[in-house]
Amino acid sequence: MTMIPFNRPFLAGGEVAALQAALASRRWSGDGEGTRRASRLLEAATGARRALLTTSCTHALEMAALLLDIGPGDQVIVPTFTFVSTANAFALRGAEIVFVDSRPDTLNLDEQQVAAKITRRTRAIVPVHYGGVACAMDVLTELAAGCGASLVEDNAHGLFGRWRGKPLGSLGRLATQSFHETKNVTCGEGGALLINDPELIDRAEIMREKGTNRSRFFRGEVDKYTWVDLGSSWLPSDLLAAFLAAQLEAAPAIQAARQRVWSTYARELAPWAERHGVVLPTVPDGCEQPAHLFYLRVRSLEQRTALLAHLKERGVGATFHYLPLHLSEYGARWGGRAGDCPVAELAADTLVRLPLYPELDGSDLARVVDAVLAFTPGP
Repeated sequence: MTMIPFNRPFLAGGEVAALQAALASRRWSGDGEGTRRASRLLEAATGARRALLTTSCTHALEMAALLLDIGPGDQVIVPTFTFVSTANAFALRGAEIVFVDSRPDTLNLDEQQVAAKITRRTRAIVPVHYGGVACAMDVLTELAAGCGASLVEDNAHGLFGRWRGKPLGSLGRLATQSFHETKNVTCGEGGALLINDPELIDRAEIMREKGTNRSRFFRGEVDKYTWVDLGSSWLPSDLLAAFLAAQLEAAPAIQAARQRVWSTYARELAPWAERHGVVLPTVPDGCEQPAHLFYLRVRSLEQRTALLAHLKERGVGATFHYLPLHLSEYGARWGGRAGDCPVAELAADTLVRLPLYPELDGSDLARVVDAVLAFTPGP
């Protein structure tokens, strides 16, 4: 039996031509034509004032922390149910990380718990749109404004998602994107910093150029460039950017195929889930999800273990997701204990992600659905 993988990176068709054009240009370092094209497409998709490509979403988050002058003594509020980079980027600057539990419905940062975590030292709030379903951005925006903190969207899951008609990535002062091979559009490894506050654009550009005003030099705005601020080397090769641009150009077709898979799961598994007390993804009113992932939440760790084994036996490559950061070895230094974030802790034990990629169709998609329907959770 052929194993159906959890993820399969998708070639939309224009990537080889884009790479050949980039190779022929003999301009392979960053900020070439591929970078410009991908940046424009990303700005159009998200509504961001400026999109700066980076080598990963992790680096985009680290760039955001540096750009906001986060440092020792500052506090940054993050969800505990997220990838380590969300917290690590700010911990690297010496900040104290404050973990918040998840909402029971979407598994997003529980906005109702954020207010109690805010202190005079709170400098940033970092919502993660889990699965591309938007956080409660009205409440979080008001809370951030009230304490003078910056709202930084970790939009690694959320490209092409919307909240009340507005693109995710356009709602915070800053936002970050991922183009890892597991994301809807990819260049293998890559990311972007989205800047919605125009006052941050010039400095962000300098930081991404190792702290120099090199970009101004190439635009003819200065006659030489020099070291003017802190920064690092976050700029990806133009070869990667050209590949990414081809993927972004094919986004409508990619998204249509992913939505087909997501909708099939939602439709075909709903009766089974209701019968067995299994929770499927919730998409609140006003949210448009981008079909980044589809998950099942069973009732216990034992059920999750049994379900994963059942799917593996039937050739389906399903998987779990995050360990809450407050329970991690390093996260515990900020006082996290078992029981502090019960919703996230339960989700970590009970969530199963199903395969989801554009080429999953026909008999393979039916195999995944049939394998799930054949599982009977225990008591």
